[in-house]
Amino acid sequence: EVQLVESGGGLVQAGGSLRLSCAASGFTFADYNFGWFRQAPGKEREGVICIRGEDDSTYYGDAVKGRFTMSRDNAKNEVYLDMNDLKPEDTAVYYCARDAYYWNDVGECKAYKYWGQGTQVTVSS
Repeated sequence: EVQLVESGGGLVQAGGSLRLSCAASGFTFADYNFGWFRQAPGKEREGVICIRGEDDSTYYGDAVKGRFTMSRDNAKNEVYLDMNDLKPEDTAVYYCARDAYYWNDVGECKAYKYWGQGTQVTVSS
C-alpha cells in the first residue's frame, strides 16, 4: 500500500523557516518523482514545487521561488520541503504527492493519485 506521511508543520513567525518531511512507503521510492502542494483556506490546492517531465528539472511556483527548496533522501525514503523567509500568505495545509509533474499546457503542477494527509503551516505576522 502506497503511503505518504507529512510532518514538520507548525506555527512560525514571518521571516522564519520550517522543514517539512514526507515519509514514503509501499513502493520503490527511488523510482518516482514527488512534488509539494498547498491549500490555503478558501482557495484551491496549488502546486508549490514539482518536476518538469521533459528534463527532470525542478519547477518552483512564482510565490515560493528563491525561498523554498525540495530535496530527497533515497536512503531514508523521504522528501523534504525547506521553507525560508516565510510569509503570512504561505499559511496553508501542505501536501506531498507522488508522480507530481509540471504540465506545460496548463502551467501548473499536477498529481492525481497518491497524496499525503497534509500538515498545517501557519505563519504569523
